[in-house]
Amino acid sequence: MLGPAFVAAIAYVDPGNVATNTAAGSAYGNLLLWVVVLATLMAAPVQYLSARLGIVSGASLPAYVAARSRRRVSRLAYWGQAELVAVATDVAEIVGAAVALHLLLGMPLVPAGLVAGLTAMVLLVLRDALGTRFFEVVCAGSLAVIGLCFAFGLVQVPPSPGELAEGLLPRLGGSETVLLAAGIVGATVMPHAVYLHSSLASDDRSTRERAQHEAAGVEERLRTARWDVGLAMLVAGTVNVSMLVLGAAALGGGDGDSLEAAYDALSGGLGTAAGTAFAVALLVSGLASTAVGTQAGAAIMRGLLRRRVSQLVRRAVTLVPALALLASGTEPLAVLVHSQVVLALGLPFALVPLVLASREHRPPGSGEGVVRVVAVVAALVIALDLTLVALTVTN
Repeated sequence: MLGPAFVAAIAYVDPGNVATNTAAGSAYGNLLLWVVVLATLMAAPVQYLSARLGIVSGASLPAYVAARSRRRVSRLAYWGQAELVAVATDVAEIVGAAVALHLLLGMPLVPAGLVAGLTAMVLLVLRDALGTRFFEVVCAGSLAVIGLCFAFGLVQVPPSPGELAEGLLPRLGGSETVLLAAGIVGATVMPHAVYLHSSLASDDRSTRERAQHEAAGVEERLRTARWDVGLAMLVAGTVNVSMLVLGAAALGGGDGDSLEAAYDALSGGLGTAAGTAFAVALLVSGLASTAVGTQAGAAIMRGLLRRRVSQLVRRAVTLVPALALLASGTEPLAVLVHSQVVLALGLPFALVPLVLASREHRPPGSGEGVVRVVAVVAALVIALDLTLVALTVTN
């Protein structure tokens, strides 16, 4: 029954994570390493609570919100913000994969973005044909590939233990680091992954898989979910730490002010293999996560509006803004970082209902410790968002 958390975890190592972590490491060394670690520790209870909601209630978080929304306008407004974060995610994933294809094959960005979108459609078709287990294995394999690519870079420039320890001391260095911190949190916790995981844990399986999954008791499924989330978060968190540490060790001094500059710096400083590994990791993260993002968007619409839209249609529609940004000449790294900030701003709208829903749907004999932890996480995210807004307004 392991697997759903690994699908959600692909969102934690997508091109948005590569961009924010690499940019943070390049510009500020290990200064924001503590943010990556804290964001991973925040994401674990959030994902478990999302899975618990799906297992106990049999419904996704979007469906819970829809059932509690008395007025159609409020449900549409909530869907609008949830759809915005899903589109922001789709844009980041297509842009990241397009840049990777450009670096590896020399493809122009717009055709590369189109190829990335079509590849995501193929993955979705294969998922429907071969079942959920196939897609879970693909996501777990993608996590492994991305991790190995960044591990290869770290072998070339091993980090200093003293610098790592210093990076774990909580501190910031100005408004720009607040922006990056928000991007790291948004890229790691990710609202659309919260929506998706509750759906995966409830009913987003084939009839045969669902019957096998539900044959186990609730307590056994919750125990499996804890292992699933714990293992997935351990892998994803380690990969995210590796991204920032590699950026600090190999790109210090601002060599990561664009993804192409980071690729060139790694290739020039550590050899062609290191640059290629970086681009392959970016490509795999983009292709795998774009299919996950599309699946999340479909779960959001199905739960909130009770309408099923083909995931292929969704992928085709959300491909348009990504291609438009690629055609506009906007720096891809800036697009990726700011898209993750949008996710951070959308997080409270997922976390607060998750806490309320989890208090209402509790497994028998379960304590409220994890609910309280997620409530604290929600408060921290809201405080970070308000700080970012205040800095933006005053500056």
